Amino acid sequence: MDPAPAIGIGLGFVVVVTANVMEGGNPMSLMLMPPLLLVFGTTILVSIAGGTMADARNVPTSLVRAFTGKVEPASAMIPEVVRLAERARREGLLALEDSLAAVDDPFLVKGVTMAIDGTDPEELREILEAEVYAKRAEDRQAAKFFADAGSYAPTIGIIGTVMGLVHVLENLAAPEELGHLIAGAFVATLWGVTSANVIWLPLSSRLKRLGELECDRMELAVEGVAAIQAGSNPRIIAQKLRSLLPSRERAEVEAA
Repeated sequence: MDPAPAIGIGLGFVVVVTANVMEGGNPMSLMLMPPLLLVFGTTILVSIAGGTMADARNVPTSLVRAFTGKVEPASAMIPEVVRLAERARREGLLALEDSLAAVDDPFLVKGVTMAIDGTDPEELREILEAEVYAKRAEDRQAAKFFADAGSYAPTIGIIGTVMGLVHVLENLAAPEELGHLIAGAFVATLWGVTSANVIWLPLSSRLKRLGELECDRMELAVEGVAAIQAGSNPRIIAQKLRSLLPSRERAEVEAA
């Protein structure tokens, strides 16, 4: 489990509450049920309206993945691909069937299995690249829900504030209550802006990043399977796969 989202979002709220206390505020004055219900409830509902029910059903899974998902770097796959390439070069592709049980990545296993089965190299690449494309589209849609929520929440907060100010104007005859009513009215805007920038948009960015890392691994696997199927020299395969890595990750692999 990668603690980054829990640390970022959790400590983000801690900083907001701490700043409120330092200014002499009472955190409980921000915990008003009507603004919370309006901002979070409406934001989630209109975000659902921006997609399909199938998208909405996937939101809980995406939320769990945003907090618990962890992707091994693409560089971790290179030794495994090289090991398979070395055995394939010595004993042939059919000998790899026994080695696949020790491979953890299901996408790499699928690619190598198809190569063992004699799939045409061009067709094999097309099939694997289509899966990468589908994965990228799926991750983009998962992130879109939270990005939409981040764009809706501030405006919904403003709606709540306007509603509160209307209530203030209705009570001008009771000046002793105006301060409390005005403060309550602006709580909705506070939660709208805070939820967008501390919850929804960070979760969207997190899902996008996880998707990018997974697709990077899949693309590296595609090149590795193609090279194994072509019978390339394992050292050349390792060098080629390292060239696909970001410069920082490539430097770490070469230094290891």
